[in-house]
Amino acid sequence: MSQIKYSKLVLCLLPVVAALTCQSSFSAVSEHVSWPYVNNKLKRDPAVEAQIDQLLAKMTIEQKVAQMIQPEIGYLSAAQMQKYGFGSYLNGGNTAPYGDKRANQATWLKYADEMYQASMDSTLDGIAIPTIWGTDAMHGHSNVYGATLFPHNIGLGAARDANLIKRIGQATAKEVSATGIEWSFSPTVAVVRDDRWGRTYESYSEDPDLVKHYAGEMVTGIQGTIGDDFLKGTHRIATAKHFVGDGGTERGIDRGNTIIDEQGLKDIHSVGYFSAINEGVQSVMASFNSWNGKRVHGDKYLLTEVLKNQLGFDGFVVSDWNAHKFVEGCDLEQCAQAINAGVDVIMVPEHFEAFYHNTVKQVKAGIITESRINDAVRRFLRAKIRWGVFSKGKPSARPESQHPQWLGATEHRALAREAVRKSLVLLKNNENVLPIKATSRILVAGKGANAINMQAGGWSVSWQGTDNTNSDFPNATSIFSGLQSQVTKAGGEITLSESGEYTSKPDVAIVVIGEQPYAEWFGDIELLEYQHDTKHDLTLLNKLKADNIPVVTVFLSGRPLWVNKELNASDAFVAAWLPGSEGQGVADVLLTNSEGKTQFDFTGKLSFSWPKYDDQFTLNVKNADYDPLFPYGYGLTYQDSVNVPAFSEKTSPKQSRKSDLHPLFVRSLAKNLTWQLADATTAKVTSAGSSATSGDKQSLVMQSVNLSYQEDARQFNWRAQSAVSLSYLKPEPLDSKFNTAYLELKMRIDKAPAPDSKLQIMCNKDNCLTELDFTSFEKLMADKNWHTLAIPLNCAGNKLAEQQTSDAIRITSNRLSLAVADIALTLKPDNDSLSLSCPN
Repeated sequence: MSQIKYSKLVLCLLPVVAALTCQSSFSAVSEHVSWPYVNNKLKRDPAVEAQIDQLLAKMTIEQKVAQMIQPEIGYLSAAQMQKYGFGSYLNGGNTAPYGDKRANQATWLKYADEMYQASMDSTLDGIAIPTIWGTDAMHGHSNVYGATLFPHNIGLGAARDANLIKRIGQATAKEVSATGIEWSFSPTVAVVRDDRWGRTYESYSEDPDLVKHYAGEMVTGIQGTIGDDFLKGTHRIATAKHFVGDGGTERGIDRGNTIIDEQGLKDIHSVGYFSAINEGVQSVMASFNSWNGKRVHGDKYLLTEVLKNQLGFDGFVVSDWNAHKFVEGCDLEQCAQAINAGVDVIMVPEHFEAFYHNTVKQVKAGIITESRINDAVRRFLRAKIRWGVFSKGKPSARPESQHPQWLGATEHRALAREAVRKSLVLLKNNENVLPIKATSRILVAGKGANAINMQAGGWSVSWQGTDNTNSDFPNATSIFSGLQSQVTKAGGEITLSESGEYTSKPDVAIVVIGEQPYAEWFGDIELLEYQHDTKHDLTLLNKLKADNIPVVTVFLSGRPLWVNKELNASDAFVAAWLPGSEGQGVADVLLTNSEGKTQFDFTGKLSFSWPKYDDQFTLNVKNADYDPLFPYGYGLTYQDSVNVPAFSEKTSPKQSRKSDLHPLFVRSLAKNLTWQLADATTAKVTSAGSSATSGDKQSLVMQSVNLSYQEDARQFNWRAQSAVSLSYLKPEPLDSKFNTAYLELKMRIDKAPAPDSKLQIMCNKDNCLTELDFTSFEKLMADKNWHTLAIPLNCAGNKLAEQQTSDAIRITSNRLSLAVADIALTLKPDNDSLSLSCPN
């Protein structure tokens, strides 16, 4: 074995070099700021509080804990609901009753009735508290087959119409009520700071003021007006989400780390909650992200002191999908830390039984106080009673459930069509190509022209939206169908050709292009350049331009993207965002009527700044270095005569992947590799997943964390003597070319290691090629930043080809917390890596 000394590690101490060689993760430290007490229009009803007092006095600890746990219908049975009496349940983005993606309204009601009745028959006798169902009604009742799909929030932000937002909230609540569901996980009030985030389209705007303006309107639409129809009739419980900072994570990584001081957190990321609380929002969903390195789900200061005490929120806090498992000291089956921090209802989709039993034990052991449980249950019961859960009966018996025609109702689709018209933003209209006479000969091309899944985006019938076809959207209208209907009626001629082929030269081509559907996690991107790898759509546009055909591009996207090349190849360019189910709203604005008169003018204005350069990831209107291609608030109308000039098509240098790289763990494990966790007494635990614990359930815990993508790194927490190995399932001889190679990895140390901690590289049963003493660079690595290390594999002269390697990496300690990512073998380290050298 060889001990390794550090050399370039000292470079991290030099400010200029550190900026180049160390991944900076600024830790914002500031004294706490004063948060405003929100003028909540909703006052507590003494009769409701007295009813809660009576219930709490009768309830057992088991019943109270059951109220706090929320399973998912893909894992929950009616028998389990009857046994435990859970306070709520949910359906995820990929789940429908009985596994039927195309379940009708009656089927949704049938399932709701079964769960309601099971909760009323709970074997914990004495008190029967009806359960309620929560769903992600993201842009309409969007998980349900046949529902109206409104434009996603980014498009509604462009509409600049607060009354429209309220009316959409009312219509969505009406469709939700028709299926017997009581609770909607919306609105999202995130303020996006990096457009690479895969949830950008869930945000109304990059401007906090617009988000604040809209949030209260949507809450009022869903829940009703305080003092009038609040939580009555078709109105549902609303959820402002995700508290707080979800739109501000580093590099736009979903569930990542938001690095900002508290004043910025308040002024930028929290204002939507101010208006939502003011309008009486009953639920706030905690955010997956961390704030300056600490998971929000475990942050008592934010959830209790700020949200509940300072802002005066008297509703309940619900967690996100299994988000508790990321809190330090927690796993899928227990998380006292999140409950103590202020989470009142825990979303535990699959492991709800174990979580229930563990939480009951933690309350009885005093790890969670009964007063905290009482507060959580009080908050949840307050919302349920305000909604009327004890008086409204089973879902199918309620008046609002007697109207299956409300799902996808004609008036709702007309409202969605109006929203599409108002959300369109005209970026370019050279020589006033638009509007197009409906009597023209029109070619419609592009992959998005007749693809309702592309115009609907994610959170549409399925979570990611990728496996949908037009048949999954009954009564919806594609953009082509909307155009075809109006052109045919006016006496024009219209042809659909995705590839742009034609036999008779058209007067104009409408080309519908854009992003394929995605949702959180999978929607995160590294580059803003549209189709940076394929250029298929640019080729299509250039082909039509070369034929001297005027080109109108309709761009479908969940965020602004760098499209300078596509803009230059188009005579007119329309940002259509993700318009939803009513594609004819596009035709209403692009086409004249049969008499050649404009039907509707463009009114949409950018709610997100449009990038001038392909590396403007954090382009926001109030930034000091603000330099957009099209500024916030931009949007042409038919009254404007503006010829947009050609834009620069120069792109920034792209980092190329090294050809000699042999990945071991880069976003996922390479073939023949797994993680092994070994404590001092029990058998090794093998896991290829994102989380695991050692056999004794306490010595070593593995959790997923984020570096460049969601869950692309692993964090390990040692509590007693144990070891983690990146192990080969079968011993593997490595190529001899790596005899003089390096093991390169990114590492972040979160808690200083014990003196005897060690990292070993390329080990078999008897020895390791390299051994590294952690304490040699403990002080340099204790800044909790990511660093790239390059460790020489062979300082002793052994040859990899002669060694049957069992462990690529082995880390042993009894006190340590670190995270690793991007582990690979390489012949030559990156220039910005911290290369360790063999001793002389």
